Amino acid sequence: MRSSEAATAVQGPRAAPPRVLAIAGSDSGGGAGIQADLKTAAAFGVHGMTAVTAVTAQNSVGVQGAWELPAEAVRAQIVSVVGDIGVDAVKTGMLATPELVRVVAEELRGISAPLVVDPVGVSKHGHRLLEPAAVSVLRDLLLPLATVTTPNLDEVALLTGVQVRDEAGLWRAAEAMLGLGSRWVLVKGGHLPGEAVDLLTDGTTEIVLRADRADNRHTHGTGCTLASAIAAGLAMGLDVPAAARAAKDYVTGALRTGFALGAGIGPVDHGWRWRATADAPATGEAPSPPTVPPSPPAAPSRRLAR
Repeated sequence: MRSSEAATAVQGPRAAPPRVLAIAGSDSGGGAGIQADLKTAAAFGVHGMTAVTAVTAQNSVGVQGAWELPAEAVRAQIVSVVGDIGVDAVKTGMLATPELVRVVAEELRGISAPLVVDPVGVSKHGHRLLEPAAVSVLRDLLLPLATVTTPNLDEVALLTGVQVRDEAGLWRAAEAMLGLGSRWVLVKGGHLPGEAVDLLTDGTTEIVLRADRADNRHTHGTGCTLASAIAAGLAMGLDVPAAARAAKDYVTGALRTGFALGAGIGPVDHGWRWRATADAPATGEAPSPPTVPPSPPAAPSRRLAR
């Protein structure tokens, strides 16, 4: 018996890592959706599982087609995973239709694990991924179940009617989103000029997350990756602020190293930490460690009225 086999025989199988279930659509180009969710889970060392809601024909230049799965097929995937394997956190992405939103909400009502809702409305290339009739269902049935909701500014406008044109508007957006029932909201301000600034709040605690804007057009999958990273942190036992900070740190690095793929917008680099580690001996630079940064005190900024 080889020494590695002997060690395995003595130690036995290792304990299972935290488990994250992603309920979202498939991106055939591999940059966003379920594919980004699983890559993010691997980067955080958690076990990623999936319930696929739709299949898209998608590449770097756009979405050429989308086909939703039957609602009962999505339900069956959730029941199968939860009933046998269990979950430590859930993340939702593209849900597309009223029927899919209803089924997902019905199944998640009975799950105590934290839920991260990425209210995907439109793809980066402008393709609508949520039917107009599904908006009110998402607002009424799913958002009240969310531990954290992660809307970008277009999704804030779609769900609440609030238009944000500058950083000061993030507070109005957060207040409107919290009114829909989520315990925490992370309003993503990446579409604003200047720094990449996001506002995380539960109506009492407020944390502004800032990062220098990456000079890189290859940003496909940013929103899916951020929400999945938060879910991974929650599955690992972090509280919401710590999970959001760890996710922001990870996504910032992934944005800086996003790469060209195809003729259009390439993906963020989900493996940037692994590559930094591999390149360190050659460059002499220490890579960013894959650890959770400490959470500084919340900014003593304006308070939201609840």
